[in-house]
Amino acid sequence: MKNKKWIVSIVLAAVVLGGLGVMRNHFKKKSETAKKVLDVGFLPVTCHLTCPVTDFATSRNPDYRFVSQRFTDFPTMAEAFKAGRLKAAFFIAPMAMKLREQGVKAKIVYLGHRDGSTVMVKKDSPIHNLRDLEGKKFAIPSRYSNQYLVIRKLMKDQGVAPEKIQFVEIPPPEMPAALANSSIDAYFVGEPHAAKSELNGVGRVLYHAKDIWPKFISCVLIVSEDLMANNPDIVRELVAGIAESGEWAETHREKAAAVAAPYYRQDEKLLRYVLTTPGDRVSYRMLTPEDADIKVIHDMAVEAGLLAKPIELSQLVDRSFIPKEIKSREL
Repeated sequence: MKNKKWIVSIVLAAVVLGGLGVMRNHFKKKSETAKKVLDVGFLPVTCHLTCPVTDFATSRNPDYRFVSQRFTDFPTMAEAFKAGRLKAAFFIAPMAMKLREQGVKAKIVYLGHRDGSTVMVKKDSPIHNLRDLEGKKFAIPSRYSNQYLVIRKLMKDQGVAPEKIQFVEIPPPEMPAALANSSIDAYFVGEPHAAKSELNGVGRVLYHAKDIWPKFISCVLIVSEDLMANNPDIVRELVAGIAESGEWAETHREKAAAVAAPYYRQDEKLLRYVLTTPGDRVSYRMLTPEDADIKVIHDMAVEAGLLAKPIELSQLVDRSFIPKEIKSREL
């Protein structure tokens, strides 16, 4: 009789434990389903720093997670966006406009940064201005980059004809090596790919973007219109997260370098150098995409022939998801 009771007890325990396991799996699946996850494309440049910081900050959030998807060049990321594999991503501003011109239904909802790009030449180079670059190879991330537009403006200011400099497009991570092996004579890129040449003793700064164009804008956050329409809450949370991460990074620069380094697959020392030397090398404040700023970039892109015709600003920008008050995100 005792054996029968013992057997019954075991069976009941197994049933209870099995039931608890089913319930645990049920609630786990329910929890995972309830948590909204969005992939956000970025490149390992400090212009996009708020993307991995927001990923890190939301990794323990019960409601939302913004997973940063690392790319090494803009064309590949653009193809992913066109194919619908990405619904949100950081792009160089003129390329974001070009995507719109090509029929991609997406809008600029926030900026990535201010300043944070640098023109580099070899440390022992006799190049001291753009005139010295006549007949030389000058690398840019893309012809659809603000770096290209800014240099065109500087060339015009210094009386250098457009055809006098040979522009080549190179993925940002490859630029320091290209300068080191003399396959290019100069490059203009978002950090930390400029500072890398400084720290390895190969390059020196010719111009900081902030010295050419104060409050320089290179990259913007774009979101697909279907995501805005079908899931406005996640877009609102994304923009708030990026804004708050920027405010946090502005006052926690060394910690921001530590957070971003694994996402960038770069040395923390390099990122720390960029974020602190000098302290205004790149900024993550004043990131609302104002019409005046966007129009300047747009008009320069039209003049350079990057856009076939003007685009209405209302088709390019949506500021409705930006929080009224931006607080520092706690990590």
